[in-house]
Amino acid sequence: MPLLSLLVWLPILGGLVTLAIGPRDNAARWFATFVAAATLLLTIPLFTGFEYGTAAMQFVEDRAWIPAFDIRYHMGVDGFSVPLIGLTALTSLLVLIGAWNVGSRVSQYYACFLILEGLMIGVFAALDAMLFYVFFEFMLVPMFIIIGVWGGPRRVYASIKFFLYTFLGSLFMLLGLIYLYMQGGSWQIADMVQLQLSATEQMWLLFAFVLAFAVKVPMFPVHTWLPDAHVEAPTAGSVILAAIMLKIGGYGFLRFALPIAPDAGAEWAWLLILLSLVAVVYVGLVALAQDDMKKLVAYSSVSHMGFVTLGIFIAFGLVREYGNVDGAQLGLQGAMVQMISHGFISGAMFTSIGVLYDRMHTRRISDYGGVAGPMRWFALFYVLFAMANSGLPGTSGFVGEFMVVVASFQLHPLIALFAAMTLIIGAGYSLYLVKRVLWGPVANENVARLKDINGREWTVLGVFAIGTLLIGVYPKPLTDLMEPTVANLVMQIATSKL
Repeated sequence: MPLLSLLVWLPILGGLVTLAIGPRDNAARWFATFVAAATLLLTIPLFTGFEYGTAAMQFVEDRAWIPAFDIRYHMGVDGFSVPLIGLTALTSLLVLIGAWNVGSRVSQYYACFLILEGLMIGVFAALDAMLFYVFFEFMLVPMFIIIGVWGGPRRVYASIKFFLYTFLGSLFMLLGLIYLYMQGGSWQIADMVQLQLSATEQMWLLFAFVLAFAVKVPMFPVHTWLPDAHVEAPTAGSVILAAIMLKIGGYGFLRFALPIAPDAGAEWAWLLILLSLVAVVYVGLVALAQDDMKKLVAYSSVSHMGFVTLGIFIAFGLVREYGNVDGAQLGLQGAMVQMISHGFISGAMFTSIGVLYDRMHTRRISDYGGVAGPMRWFALFYVLFAMANSGLPGTSGFVGEFMVVVASFQLHPLIALFAAMTLIIGAGYSLYLVKRVLWGPVANENVARLKDINGREWTVLGVFAIGTLLIGVYPKPLTDLMEPTVANLVMQIATSKL
């Protein structure tokens, strides 16, 4: 069974059918939710049939696509791809359930999310570089529409800024891929990894990939599009943007930059580590100064994603300078765990903000206070996700960050010190948010009239809570899944091409 093709094309075709349903809103909602649920069910054999203990690509599909240029419809998954595909399918279903009360152009709204889901799964499954690029670029279109049509008052500005930043960065990646094709005559990512490249070639290729994927993560200083996109996007758009689309940047580093340009990565890792620490500390402090809940969580996302890039690039120093293979593996595993964890936590935080916005139509922290009185069940979830966002032990937010901090300490204690500061800063803005929104006397009559979460909101927040706690208490299945792939990548970056 072509499982990966089903995972990619079922939601895309389902989105087109949803679009054709037209003005029959309830039919569009039910059909799109059914398609998203079916896609999630299809990920089950992906996990149960996955062979642990090997870094080889599995569920491989390989067919000719554009024979004149040897571009192939080539897909497969490994320990990096499988958890991200599962996260994408689960989050997409929760987003559609949570968006049930969207008021305008319902079929178009649901169609955009289904098509976006298929394209994102295609990004994580593509083994042909041109196929990856096609999915990578087309993914921008539905998100551009989601922000530009259903967003806030400055939605046009935010959508154009989002598109220009990400599209410009990906052009550099396209140039790098074309160069690799000209050198090796193949678009297959595995063949590109095997190419022997000079130090100069690796340097230019590394920066081409960094420009493309740093915008996606986003890394400092190319992160400024993210707060605008989050603030203006509808709740479902913010959830997908934070939970899935940012992870494509980290995945791109793991799939392209590290194995293709290992020597340049080792030479320039210090710069990328520095930028990661700036994101962790400085952008975390910027989050403390926000009065808009969405903007605060958006900046906190940049800070937490700094842990992902930190874990990725400290691996070079650990394995090249100290021969510390275990430390390098710990850093890369921590980066992957942080990506999955951040998907649950950020998705939950933006969903929670959306719950309040649906009732109050404001995101300003100063407009709230005492919400825990009328919304007790909501307050329970909100506190849990805020604590996870600050890295509380027992939640998924602690596991990935702890792994990265321990690996960083093995490279240099000063790096670990700055990285660990996010636990203090994160607790600062998370507790600030909880205190101002939930606790204290009821701020006004609008807050006093708030109704607690309904069954649909219970379901969405409950699933996010289960994921957050499961990874926090027992991350072993996740780390076991990715361990052979991580070990193979460490061996690739440890081997010089010069």
